[in-house]
Amino acid sequence: MNYIYQNPSLTPMERTLNLLSLMTLEEKVGQMMQISYSMVNPTEAEEWVSKKFSGSFLHVLGDNADHLQELALSTRLGIPLIFGIDAIHGHGLLNGATIFPSQLAMSCSFNTDLIEKAGRVTAKEVAADGLHWTFSPVLCIGRDARWGRIDETFGEDPYLIGILASAIIKGYQGENLSDPNSILACAKHYLAYGESTGAKDAYDTEVTVRKIREVFLPPFKKAVEVGCATFMTGYQSIDGTPMAANKKMLKGILKDELGFEGFVVTDWNNTGSLVSNQKVSPDIFDASKKTIESGNDMIMNTNDFYDATLEQVKKGEISESLIDEAVKRILNIKFSMGLFDGKKRRGYVSKDVINCVEHQEANIQLTRESMVLLENKNNTLPLKNIKKIAVIGPNADDIQAQFGDWTFFSHPNPSPDAIPNFEYYTMLRGIQELASSKEVEVSYHKGCDIMNKEDIDIDGAINSCKDADVIIAVVGDCLALNGEFKDRATLDLSGSQQKLLEELKKLNKPLVVVLVNGKPLSIQWITQNADAVIETFNSGTLGGKALAQILFGEFNPCGKLTISFPYHSGQTPVYYNHLPGWHSPKYADMPVAEPLYSFGYGLSYTNYEYSNLKLSKAICSKEDTITVSVDVTNVGESDGTEIVQLYINDIVSSVMTPVKELKGFKRVFIKAGETNTVNINLAISDLIIVNADEEYVVEPGEFEIMVGSDSRDQSLIKEILTVK
Repeated sequence: MNYIYQNPSLTPMERTLNLLSLMTLEEKVGQMMQISYSMVNPTEAEEWVSKKFSGSFLHVLGDNADHLQELALSTRLGIPLIFGIDAIHGHGLLNGATIFPSQLAMSCSFNTDLIEKAGRVTAKEVAADGLHWTFSPVLCIGRDARWGRIDETFGEDPYLIGILASAIIKGYQGENLSDPNSILACAKHYLAYGESTGAKDAYDTEVTVRKIREVFLPPFKKAVEVGCATFMTGYQSIDGTPMAANKKMLKGILKDELGFEGFVVTDWNNTGSLVSNQKVSPDIFDASKKTIESGNDMIMNTNDFYDATLEQVKKGEISESLIDEAVKRILNIKFSMGLFDGKKRRGYVSKDVINCVEHQEANIQLTRESMVLLENKNNTLPLKNIKKIAVIGPNADDIQAQFGDWTFFSHPNPSPDAIPNFEYYTMLRGIQELASSKEVEVSYHKGCDIMNKEDIDIDGAINSCKDADVIIAVVGDCLALNGEFKDRATLDLSGSQQKLLEELKKLNKPLVVVLVNGKPLSIQWITQNADAVIETFNSGTLGGKALAQILFGEFNPCGKLTISFPYHSGQTPVYYNHLPGWHSPKYADMPVAEPLYSFGYGLSYTNYEYSNLKLSKAICSKEDTITVSVDVTNVGESDGTEIVQLYINDIVSSVMTPVKELKGFKRVFIKAGETNTVNINLAISDLIIVNADEEYVVEPGEFEIMVGSDSRDQSLIKEILTVK
C-alpha cells in the first residue's frame, strides 16, 4: 500500500503528520525508545524493533546495525531507526577511525574553521559506518577541574563555548541534514551539568535561574540558533529538581522560549534514575509521566518506560497528545535526514573515507594548533644543536592516555587490551621519527607508573639520560582519572611522577615537561623547575607527530588555554571570569590569588606587542556595533600566529558582573618584524546582562574594553566605552 508519507516531494512535516495519523499507540511509544545494543541480547534487540517499534539504537555497528534496520523497514509502516554513537572527538568507538584531540584540547586552537572541519570529518566517517547521530558537542562549562568530564568541555568560557560549538555543529550537520555525509549533532548536557556541587558528577547543581540565564544557557542558545537537531538532558538536578523532570528548563525555556524545534533525548537511564538515585518518583510509572510532561521526547536506556507509558496512556493518566508531540519531533528529524528515502545506509558513503589521507591532514593541522607552550625559559625550545634526547615518563608511549576518554578502549565496554588497527603516533614515536631524520639519537625509559606509586625505576630512568643533551619528561594522567565516575579530590600528579621529575632535575640537564592529561593539574613545581612546558591534553592519533614538529621548531606553537590552571587543588574553581567582592585578595595559606596559568594564556617562539587600541565610537547607543582595532607587532625573529582576545568589564551594573568577559577574538598570522592592525567587531547588544528580574538588558554606563594576548590584567590594554 502506498501512503502519503512515502512521497518524498512533500515537506518533512507534511509527511510526519500523515505518518503520525496512521500509527498505533504502541508504534508511537516505541518511537520514543532508544535501546542500548550493549545492554540487550540479539534476540531482545530484534524484538524491540519488530514487536515494540523502537525508534533508535545506540552503540551498534556494522552488520548488526544493517540487520536491525532491515527489520525496522519490514514492519507495518517501515519506520527507519536512528543509530546513535558517541563520536565525541572523531568516530573513536570504531577501531580504525580518525581520532581528533579531545574537545578541551581542540578548543585551545581557537580555530573555528578547523573545528568545523573536524566535525565534518567525523560526520563522514560516522555516516560511512551507516550511523546517523553523534552525542556531541558538550556545552558544559568547565569551571571546576576536579570534575571527571572536564576533558569533554570546550573550557571555562560561555562565549567561546558557544562559538566553537556552533562550528562543530555546522561540521556535523552540514548545509542539509539529508546530505549523506551529514549526521545529527546533540547539544549536551542541558543544563549546568558541569557545575554540580563539589565537582561531583551527576550531583546537584545549586544555581539560580538568573545565573542559569547569565552563564549556562548562552552556549545552548547558540546551538539552537545554528540549528542543532537534538539536545540531551543532563544527569544532575538543578536546585533539587532533576533535569529529566525539569519542565521549566526543558519545555518552558528550551522549547517555548528559545524555539527549539528538534527533539530532546534523555541521558543514560535518566528516567529510571528518578526512582533509583534521585528519589523523586516512587516507581517507573510516576517517573515516566514526569519525563514526558517535562518535555523529553526520546528515552535513552530506560526500557521499562515502554510498558509503563502504554499502561498510563490507556488509563488516561498521560495525555496521548504529549506522546504525539514527542513522536512528531522525532519523525520530522527522520524525514529531514532522508532516512525514509534510502539515504544514510551503510555503504551509501564509501568506507574508504575512514582515516583517509585527507582526514589525517585535517587532524594534524588541528592537533598542532591545539598544543599550548606554557614555559620556555632561556629559549630552550625549539631544540637545536643536540645529539641525544632522553624521553622519560609513563605517558611517553601510552596511546590510551593520549587518546583520553570516549574511544574503543573505554566504550561502550572497556577494552584496555584492544590493539589499534591503524597507524598512530605516541609522543615517543613522533620524537623518534623526526629525531632520526635529523640524526639525533633518542633513548627511552618509562620511569614510573601513572597510578601505582610503587612502580618506579629511578635508576633505569637516570641511566637512560646518560649523555643526553636534553630530557623530555612526558607525564600527566590516564583514563583511570578521567570520565564519568572519576571525579578527583586532588589535582596533584599521581603515582611517583613527582619524585621522578625531581630526580631528573638533579641531573642538571635541560628539562622539558610534556603534559598528557584530561584536565588542568596542579603543577607548581613543574612551572618553577622545568625549562620548558608543553600542554597537549588528549591529543589523539597524531599527537606525537605534532609534538615533535613543535619541539624541533617545524611548527611555531600558537595554542591558548581555554581553562585556567590552579596553583593548588584547594584553589579550585579558579576561572578567570569570576565575580568581584572577595574580602581577601588570596587564600591565607597561598602566596597568590591568580591562577597558575590563566584562560587565554599561551606562549610562542616569537613575541608580540600590542599598541594603539582604538574604538570606532567611544559613545554608543544600544543598537550600535563598533569596531575595536589594535596594532599587534611581531617583535621576535619567527613568523607566528597570535590569537588576539577582546574582553569587556561592565564597570557599574545593577547586579554583580564578572571582572572581565571574553567578547571576541581573532587569529592573525604575522611575519617577524611586521605589524598588523587587527579589527574585531563588538555589538553593543553583546554587553547584555541578566538583571534581578531575569530580564535581558544592556544597561547604560561605562565599560572597559580590553584587548591583549590573554585574560591577565598585565596582558591587556584598555579603553573606555560609554553606552547611552
